[in-house]
Amino acid sequence: MALKSDRNEVQTDISFFMNEVATRGGIASMSTAGSGAAMDQGAALVTYAASASGQVPMGLLLNDMVNLDLTRQHINQHKDEVQKGGKVTILRKGYVVTNNIEGTTPTAGAQAFPAHSGNLSITDIVGDGTGSAIGRFLSTVDQDGYAKVEINLP
Repeated sequence: MALKSDRNEVQTDISFFMNEVATRGGIASMSTAGSGAAMDQGAALVTYAASASGQVPMGLLLNDMVNLDLTRQHINQHKDEVQKGGKVTILRKGYVVTNNIEGTTPTAGAQAFPAHSGNLSITDIVGDGTGSAIGRFLSTVDQDGYAKVEINLP
């Protein structure tokens, strides 16, 4: 589990699909863009980027992406699971409590930057000076490795 129930979802986006297995709570970056509104275009894809360099962070993934044999079992909607290739919900503004944190332990008030594989970091790994901060840490890490982070993307 990468998200706890303490969260406030102010703005979400449902216009992207994801074609990989992933755990909720990480930063999803644009893989390919659709055209126009792109609400039901399979070309509008997000991914957990292997490297944050050159990626456009779209928001924090709120669904677990699974790859199940749907002829044998159902999606667990209570866990907010989505079948691989399905439409995902991405948090654009709000706060969550996540453990997808990489590197140095964050302090409350530190900026949050995208890191590799959907993780968050207090350091700008890309380091290109473009101001790629996606939010701010609102707490330190607890004994289980979780911290509250505010996501604030334009």
